[in-house]
Amino acid sequence: MSKKKYNIERTLDLHGIRHEDVERMVQNYVFMTEYPHDIITGNSVEMHKIVKDILDEHKFRYQVGDIINQGYIRVLGY
Repeated sequence: MSKKKYNIERTLDLHGIRHEDVERMVQNYVFMTEYPHDIITGNSVEMHKIVKDILDEHKFRYQVGDIINQGYIRVLGY
């Protein structure tokens, strides 16, 4: 597994991450990073679903992308 990007811009980039590794990474990230922050999912429908399921399970508020770019999810907090 490659080391992934927890950066000062409060963005987690999931490009290149295997789906089975996403849950652990997203949970660590959302609980340890100040809000708001972005999770870059790319255009993968499955990756989008995995991340949204995790956020829903923990009752996070979020918005999916914007009009131009649907490849990320902005986590707003609880």
